Amino acid sequence: MSTPEISVQELKTLRDNHTDHLLLDVRNADEYAFCNLGGLLIPFKDLPDRLNELNPEQYIVIHCHAGGRSKRATEFLLQQGFKRVYNLRGGITAWANEIDPNMPTY
Repeated sequence: MSTPEISVQELKTLRDNHTDHLLLDVRNADEYAFCNLGGLLIPFKDLPDRLNELNPEQYIVIHCHAGGRSKRATEFLLQQGFKRVYNLRGGITAWANEIDPNMPTY
């Protein structure tokens, strides 16, 4: 089974249209402090202990730096019974490259 994904263009459309969704950032706190998209920060390593903060029925878009941790987080949440979770292909790096060139990158 392939991991459900959306592109940064699709995320921008969700945000522009004010479509109800949760943006979940699974990077570490220092990465979030450097640059972020305003999502809920739950570092990947903390995700199993913080599932109670998430709604299994909500549309959730998960991102990290380049897509690796968020892909694993998406697969983990699907295994936990979450229904509408999507990995942001390319992570915040893709967002900076394709949507917001003024965003700091690392």
